[in-house]
Amino acid sequence: MRASAPVWLFDLDNTLHDASPHIFPQINRSMVAYIRQHLGVDEEEATRIRQDYWQRYGATLLGLMRHHAIDPRHFLWHTHQFPDLKRMLVFERALKAMLGRLPGRKIVFSNAPLGYSKAVLEMTGVRRCFDAIYSVERLRFQPKPAVAGFRHLLRSERLNAQRCIMVEDTLPNLRTAKRLGMKTAWVSAETRQPAWVDVRLVSILDLPRHLARL
Repeated sequence: MRASAPVWLFDLDNTLHDASPHIFPQINRSMVAYIRQHLGVDEEEATRIRQDYWQRYGATLLGLMRHHAIDPRHFLWHTHQFPDLKRMLVFERALKAMLGRLPGRKIVFSNAPLGYSKAVLEMTGVRRCFDAIYSVERLRFQPKPAVAGFRHLLRSERLNAQRCIMVEDTLPNLRTAKRLGMKTAWVSAETRQPAWVDVRLVSILDLPRHLARL
């Protein structure tokens, strides 16, 4: 490790927990329903719009803000309602112990809204492992992979990017991190490893074993 302790920037969904089985499908359905209602389109067109904006901007929200003047807080509230969130969560029970073995400060850096982020961290038992949460609201609705959100976090925390290690499941977000000078850890079962990824992790629990490469 470098002489000074690193600062860990952790994505939330599909990094600290597995959102794919239950949470993401519900969010997607909620987004499609919201787009149908507020843009006056059918389900097929709403699905196309959601996917198009996510691919182009890294977040459906950003496309809706840019092209349709959607109120971001209204959108986030209506698309992140989970009456039974605890039952939907899928995460590693050893997550808290693993985070405790990592040296340095830890920050959550997520495109998700704050209320949802806090709830997930509390229910997985790791809220106290993190010094700060940078949700999409705190990023001034400049979600990853846009560089503006990264720079806002770095300025706010008075951080040098070279001290930071970004842990993520999404490659475009890691590409931005690497361009800023961060180390990068990709949580993925894929076998390929792009040039801007320093470490690939099949499981988040593998992170302490790769400290020497970060």
